[in-house]
Amino acid sequence: MNARVDPHLLSRLSNRHLDALEEETVFILREVAAAFERPALLFSGGKDSLVMLRCAEKAFGAGRLPFPLLMIDTGHNYPEVTQFRDRRAAELGAQLIVRSVEDSIARGTVRLARPDEPRNAHQSVTLLEAIEEHRFDALIGGARRDEEKARAKERIFSHRDAFGQWAPKAQRPELWQLFNTRLAPGEHFRVFPISNWTELDVWQYIEREGMDLPSLYYSHPREVVERRGLLVPVTPLTPPREGEQPQVRHVRFRTLGDITCTCPVESRAASAAQIVQETLATEVSERGATRMDDQTSEVSMEKRKREGYF
Repeated sequence: MNARVDPHLLSRLSNRHLDALEEETVFILREVAAAFERPALLFSGGKDSLVMLRCAEKAFGAGRLPFPLLMIDTGHNYPEVTQFRDRRAAELGAQLIVRSVEDSIARGTVRLARPDEPRNAHQSVTLLEAIEEHRFDALIGGARRDEEKARAKERIFSHRDAFGQWAPKAQRPELWQLFNTRLAPGEHFRVFPISNWTELDVWQYIEREGMDLPSLYYSHPREVVERRGLLVPVTPLTPPREGEQPQVRHVRFRTLGDITCTCPVESRAASAAQIVQETLATEVSERGATRMDDQTSEVSMEKRKREGYF
């Protein structure tokens, strides 16, 4: 005989779990503010950075963020996301610093193999240039350990050397939430306050907090083509290839990034509650279902992270 589970009990347990995650994130954000002189929060306008921003509001008070928001723009971002980013920063009265891969291309520090090449990986160069320009000593990012294998190896306080490089085998221990934040000149930290969250946790938190998100996260009709098991959006940057037949489907984005490498998934979920239900049933990781640039090899993300990527 199957016992009936009390939905109110499940709700209370879920809230306790989210409270614990939120408390950990608030604690880490306060640690960053106390330990570093020039931190910045990497802010794309995506769901993970918006969750961090909500926790930062709770950590420091609305309109009192002790660090600027930093966006590395590929120039190939969805306009709905960049418009949302600008609006949210303005609502908070936060300083928003935007640095563009386009500027790195103009300087000659980024060179494309072809004009339509995805620019996602090239953000590393622009990011390191921004770190040098503003002398940032800590960058707060929204990476989660459940996203893929390389990010599962990451510490919460992740040391980067003077070249911005990550050495996964030389990471510092983090016992009992004690963090070694010692830096030599030119070095910095990447800090990941929502490392222990999952995609499901993020959406449950968004639902609980009633958070506003870019509309692309919810189901909408979009012209796509099927390619290598993914739904590729039809845009001027990603036109159909010979033999591909565009079709309109109801889709949503699980993650948002460079148009040339970020794909939606088929979905009718039009609210955070419906996305929670979909996420409970999914068996494919967020990046595995949506990112063309991560399908080249299992070590593609780790290679980029070693070179300074987020």
